[in-house]
Amino acid sequence: MTDLLVLGGSGRTGTHVLAQAAARGHRVRALVRNPDTVQAPAEVELLQGTPTSIDDLRKAAQGAEAVISALNNSRASDNPWAKPVSPPMFMTNATRNTLTAMGEQDIRRIVLVSTQGAGDDWARMSPLAKAVVNLSNIKASFTDHHGVDQVVRASDTDWTLVRAVALTDKPARGPLRAGDAGSDKPGSWINRADLAGFLLDAIEQATWIRKAPLVWNAKG
Repeated sequence: MTDLLVLGGSGRTGTHVLAQAAARGHRVRALVRNPDTVQAPAEVELLQGTPTSIDDLRKAAQGAEAVISALNNSRASDNPWAKPVSPPMFMTNATRNTLTAMGEQDIRRIVLVSTQGAGDDWARMSPLAKAVVNLSNIKASFTDHHGVDQVVRASDTDWTLVRAVALTDKPARGPLRAGDAGSDKPGSWINRADLAGFLLDAIEQATWIRKAPLVWNAKG
């Protein structure tokens, strides 16, 4: 059993993290903007606030042993050209605050949702994928993911950046696979529920420390 702080618990991946963490017996606290709108098990503690506020994070992190961040730089829809709705560099600023609060309270373990193509994985993206990112509003999210990658790698925490391929709420097509970037050709999709399970596995098993695995569902 671990005392977990979850960020992004109101999102489409974060709600799976809350449900699965509670089902596994962890003590879970989530920092969310509006607790009344979050679907979470009754045993999950919902604390109102935002990770862009260092004071909110300091309060939320009290007593935590590990942090899971499922934050996202959101757009109005999944359309690549949809208008961004998150502040610029939202995830990077929130992560910087999180790492500060963790350092103050001697919390070492953090697992974060990242994306294929973030940081040094950008060089492995195809020219077509790079063009779609650079010509659409996905660019704001990728710029933010790059910032998170830099901030986390510069920290002295036991971090894991989980680089997800395209996310889906559809049933998984095959088991979850994970590998170091460049070591295996990933599939195209990952189910959000499976991604949430991988985040928790990384906490429970102390795996992938100071690594950035790609994760995907292999076709059955």
